[in-house]
Amino acid sequence: MGEKIKNFTFMKYRKIYYIIAVVLIIVSMGFGLIRGFNFGIDFTGGTLIQIEMEREIAVEEIYDVMAQNEITGSVTHAGEGNTQIIIKTPDSMESGARESFVDAMSDAFGITEDSVLSVENIGPSVGETLKTGAVKAVAAAVVLMLIYIAIRFMWKYGVAAIIALCVTLLVLFGFYGVFHITINSPFIAAMLTILGYGINDTIVIFDRIRENLNLSAKKTVNSLDEIVDDSIRQTIGRSVMTSLTTIAVMVPLLIFCGNTIRSFILPLLVGVISSTLCSIFIATSVWYDICRLTDTKAYKGGSKSRKKSKKAAKSA
Repeated sequence: MGEKIKNFTFMKYRKIYYIIAVVLIIVSMGFGLIRGFNFGIDFTGGTLIQIEMEREIAVEEIYDVMAQNEITGSVTHAGEGNTQIIIKTPDSMESGARESFVDAMSDAFGITEDSVLSVENIGPSVGETLKTGAVKAVAAAVVLMLIYIAIRFMWKYGVAAIIALCVTLLVLFGFYGVFHITINSPFIAAMLTILGYGINDTIVIFDRIRENLNLSAKKTVNSLDEIVDDSIRQTIGRSVMTSLTTIAVMVPLLIFCGNTIRSFILPLLVGVISSTLCSIFIATSVWYDICRLTDTKAYKGGSKSRKKSKKAAKSA
C-alpha cells in the first residue's frame, strides 16, 4: 500500500477528482432540493413535543389523535425500542392547545404529564433570525480564513482552500438531503467546526508545497506536478491518521450518546471524512491549476532554468 502511494501521481488524475466532486454534489443536492431539505423547527419555527409512550405505538394512531385536535405535522419514533415519539408541527402551539393535545393523548394511550419529555416552541421570526445568523457566521468564517491564508501564503492558496471547503460543505448538505436528516442548530455548530478542521488540514499540505518549492529552487529544478505530488505523499500519512483518530473518538459518541450529541457528531463525522479527502485531492488540484493558468512559463517543468524555478517559488 505504501509503495502504491509512493508511486501514485496525484495531479495526473485531478480531472477525475473534479468530475467525482461535481457529480456527487449535483446528485446529492438534487435529492435534497427535489425532496426538500429537512430543516428543524430551529429554522422553520413550530412546536416539537417528545413523549415517552412506554411501548411502540403505530404513527397512524398518533396521526388520528392529531387530526381529532386539528393538528398537522410529522411523527417519528425515537428512543430504545421506538417507545418514544417526536411530534413536529409547522405552527407554534399555544399552551392551551398543547395541554388539550396532551389530555387527548392521555385518554387514547394512558400517558401522564410526566410522560412528556420535552416541549420546544419556536416562532417563525426566531427561525428566520437563526437562518440569517447561520449564513452570516459561515460567510464571516470563510472571509476571515481567506484573509488569513492570503497573508500567510498567497491568494492562490486562499482561493484553492476556500473552494475545497465549499465542496466539503456542499457534500455535507447533500448527505443530509439524501438521507433526509434534520438540519438544526447543532448542525450549524458542526459545520463551523468542520471549516476550522478542514482549513487546518489544507494548510499543512500547502505549507509542505511551499517548502518543497523553495527547496526545488535551491537544488534541482522539478516540475510543478512533481512538487505537488511529493508534498501530498509527505503529508498524506499525517492527514489520514489525524482523521482516523478523530473518527475513532466520534463513533462511540454517535452510537452510545443521546439525540442531542448525535445531531452534532453526525455532521462532524461526515465533514471530517469529506474535508480530509478535499484537502488531499481538491485543494491541491485547484491550486495546481491556478498556478498553471496564471504563470504558465514558470511552471512548465524541469527543463526550465533555476532562475525561473526561483521565480515560481517566490510567486507561489
